Amino acid sequence: MKRQNGFSLIELLIVVAIILVIAAIAIPNLLRARISANESSAAASVRKIATAEVAYTTTYPNVGYAAAIANLGGANPCSPNSVTACILDEVLTTGLKSGYQFNALSFGGPPTTTFVTGAAPSNFNITGVRDFCITTDGVLRTNPGFAGAAPPPDVATCQAYALAQ
Repeated sequence: MKRQNGFSLIELLIVVAIILVIAAIAIPNLLRARISANESSAAASVRKIATAEVAYTTTYPNVGYAAAIANLGGANPCSPNSVTACILDEVLTTGLKSGYQFNALSFGGPPTTTFVTGAAPSNFNITGVRDFCITTDGVLRTNPGFAGAAPPPDVATCQAYALAQ
């Protein structure tokens, strides 16, 4: 009798089953790691926006803080003015980055005297699970998100969030 080379069907099925078990264990961990990375990026971006707001009000004291996130950036090549300050990059000033939506709003004035900037996941439980915000006081705050949440629309909403740790 001739001996055949190769694997039997049973051996191949066992290998496929082992691969599926490993994938079932690994995929949720990868998704959690992705959410964590998106949240870290969102927190850093909110800090950048807050820093840009301070730079904006220093540069344009008659205006105060920027009225919208778009006023902090501008398309390349950028000419700095109060409508496009060229402080933030083009990606962040679109209001969407790393699975989060961002806003920056100012209040009072003119010149405006307070601002709020925030971020909320675009797809809750897929791109992130927490909201972030900063007001004029410069303190990062966080809140457990929920499906359909938007970045905080005012200072009072942001100040109701817990301090980030």
